[in-house]
Amino acid sequence: MTSGEPFQGRMIMSKRRIASVAILGLVIAAGIFLLLALTPRPEPPAGGRTAGSETRRWQAVAPGRVEPCAGQIKVATTVIGVVDRVLVKANDTVFAGEPLIHLSSEEAAARLAAAEAQVAVHKRARDDKTATGKANARRKAEDAVADAGRSVDEARSAVDRAAAELRANGGTDAGLAAARSALARAEVELTKHRDELRTIEADSPLPTASEGQLNVARAESAVARSALDRMTVRAPTDGTVLQVNVRTGELVSPSSAQVPLLLGNLSALCVRAELDERDLAAIKLRQPVSVRTTEMPAREFEGSVASIAPLVEPGRLEPPGTRGHTDVDVVQVMVELTGPSQLTVGMKADVYFGF
Repeated sequence: MTSGEPFQGRMIMSKRRIASVAILGLVIAAGIFLLLALTPRPEPPAGGRTAGSETRRWQAVAPGRVEPCAGQIKVATTVIGVVDRVLVKANDTVFAGEPLIHLSSEEAAARLAAAEAQVAVHKRARDDKTATGKANARRKAEDAVADAGRSVDEARSAVDRAAAELRANGGTDAGLAAARSALARAEVELTKHRDELRTIEADSPLPTASEGQLNVARAESAVARSALDRMTVRAPTDGTVLQVNVRTGELVSPSSAQVPLLLGNLSALCVRAELDERDLAAIKLRQPVSVRTTEMPAREFEGSVASIAPLVEPGRLEPPGTRGHTDVDVVQVMVELTGPSQLTVGMKADVYFGF
């Protein structure tokens, strides 16, 4: 064998090894390809299947939470006090002005009684001095306003009693409706008498000393009456009690970290979704959407885009298919649901934006 023969033999062996490795690589690649082909592909996050198993394509998907379209109303107290009575519970339907919580009011009631006593004293002193002409007309107008104010207070108390009786199943809807109508009429009368007094005051002489003292006493009485009324926390609007966070005996204040009650109008529900800012160009107002929840996987709720916030901010909800918070910046999109739904306020939902 010549000196070149060993080298030539080694070359042949190397080529055989390379060929063997290449063939093995092709076999492995073919096996991986076959395995991937046989493995079912998961649906992409931007797509989904409806309850009727109809495949759709989606432009974007965003996480959200269900809330009243009018928003949740935090009902807080304007004074510091101890809860004397909680008059409502979660899921109760309330009307604007209905008492929700009553705070201990003995001190406020005593101040009002003292102020009313001073009004009576000064009124007798004023009536001891006669007045004629425009001065007398002003007196009558001032008395009419005072009487109308007391009528409003009495009518409001009657509404409170009727509402409490209805809650305790001892009253009727008709009784409450009558009391509310009487309060509305009393408020109209008060407004009318106040307007008349302003007109008369513009063209009447200055009040005498006794008339001035009576007016001051009436003003102090109005302040005391307002302080007493603030011991009752009332519903600012019609709605449903979503949450009650206080109990009898607890101390509440305007600076409390947790508000005593949450209200919401459940007649119209929305989903506040957090849309990835990169998908903003893919949606528009009134665009159709589908809403799905984990709690009701077999149901799909329809809706449309009601508003798109003009602000990009860090996301606070978990995007679909992820765990934990991310650093994705989002745009809040309000989605209005179509028709009545069985969704609950606070429920997590995924919003799918269609074409």
